[in-house]
Amino acid sequence: MIEARHLRVLRAVATTGSFSAAARTLGCTQPAVSQQMKALEGAAGTPLLVRAGREMRLTEAGEALSRHASGILAGLTAAEEEVAAIAGLRAGRVRLVSFPSGSSSLVPSALAALRRDHPGTRVSLEEAEPPRSVELLREGDCDIALAFRYGTGTDDGAKEWEGLVVRPLLRDRLVGLVPEGHRLDGRGGPVGIAEFARESWIAGCPRCRTQLVEVCAAAGFTPRIDFATDDYPAVHALVAAGLGVAVLPALALESVRPEGVRTLTLTPSVRREIVALTLPDLAQVPTVSATLDRLERAARR
Repeated sequence: MIEARHLRVLRAVATTGSFSAAARTLGCTQPAVSQQMKALEGAAGTPLLVRAGREMRLTEAGEALSRHASGILAGLTAAEEEVAAIAGLRAGRVRLVSFPSGSSSLVPSALAALRRDHPGTRVSLEEAEPPRSVELLREGDCDIALAFRYGTGTDDGAKEWEGLVVRPLLRDRLVGLVPEGHRLDGRGGPVGIAEFARESWIAGCPRCRTQLVEVCAAAGFTPRIDFATDDYPAVHALVAAGLGVAVLPALALESVRPEGVRTLTLTPSVRREIVALTLPDLAQVPTVSATLDRLERAARR
């Protein structure tokens, strides 16, 4: 008989590539992982893993079972949470994944409101940029994912979010960052992106870098990216040190001290759409629904 615990172990081995790494992820011992996999293969009646060098790889049967495991485990989690809430056994839990600027701006006030209104609710937070955050949601490793997409170019968030419950939160504009004393410092009114054509650039996450290159291409130039970092304070510090210019979402500046940097309004205006995502089954869980509501209120403020 195939059990949920066996499926969790299979998914961990498939993700990490080894019994030892899966054991660390699951917080158990390597022999326990090996025992669970033997039990699962016995229940399935066919090998699910083969060793390839130092890694364990899924057989065709293993791949088929792994594909179904994510949906099964997500549905099971939703069922457990909803039954627990209805029965009054516990207030429930919410596993939230957010990109960094969402973690520093939207999440704190939303979770503070949730804790005030539902003190028994347990919330965990991890950080991941889309599309990884969306993958974690589909794999059953979180209940809510904060994600974003840009409205132009190759950024196809619509397909990425297909089949999910999408709660719109806000539209976040991009702003330019230059060091104090820069030739554009003090310029009144919007600044065209083409005026940065000869500058050194400091770029952000992979999705943001793709958007930057597309916007610059539309303006007739290719940006010279000398530095790339997902850490927004590091972007700010590099600009302040005179090492280049950057374009960041306005939301990312809320948690950064403004010393040494000037912000500029850009033309054409570019905005990213920020949303909270969950699975249809999870959207019915009271604690998940309450968290989505608090995130929406935080975005409105």
